[in-house]
Amino acid sequence: MTDAAAEKTAPRKLSPGLKIALELGPLVLFFVGNSYGGIYAATGLFMVATFAALAAMWILARRIAVMPLVSAAVVLVFGTLTLVLQDDHFIKLKPTLVNALFGIALLGGLALRKPLLPYVFDGMVQLTDAGWRILTIRWGVFFLVMAVVNEIVWRNFSTDAWVSFKTFGYLPLTIVFALAQAPLMSRYELKAPEAPPETPR
Repeated sequence: MTDAAAEKTAPRKLSPGLKIALELGPLVLFFVGNSYGGIYAATGLFMVATFAALAAMWILARRIAVMPLVSAAVVLVFGTLTLVLQDDHFIKLKPTLVNALFGIALLGGLALRKPLLPYVFDGMVQLTDAGWRILTIRWGVFFLVMAVVNEIVWRNFSTDAWVSFKTFGYLPLTIVFALAQAPLMSRYELKAPEAPPETPR
């Protein structure tokens, strides 16, 4: 393989802003679709936009992260059930299932001494073992709490209110939570060993 071909197939990193845009885009379309066409039109639009975002991730970065891939798979299954059975309970349950799955996977992996969070971050940060343990517990609990919050919202409020929460509540809360972990990640960052000073010749 030539150097030019290797460069084309090598994974590239997406900027944080672009990542947020690709995650927020399908949610905004979901909100717009629900406003003008109802929950079933919004579900179909959300499915198409989700896979369009995955395609964009692949084109731009030559890879797709684990979490968007798992989320898209659940969207495909639960979105299809929603449209085929004309039952919006399925699409409302999707965030509960995804968050519970991530939370259980993170905490379960930690209990089995196989932390999964380093794979999710994919080398973006390097932490000590203690740092990964604390961060995994925090993210695992966060995902489980968000699963419970989703259940509370969709079971006690209107569909429009749930769609608004999913669009304008979930992602901002996730971003705020992620930013709140910066001090922890800085405290437990794994420093690269300093190179020994050169011996004068």
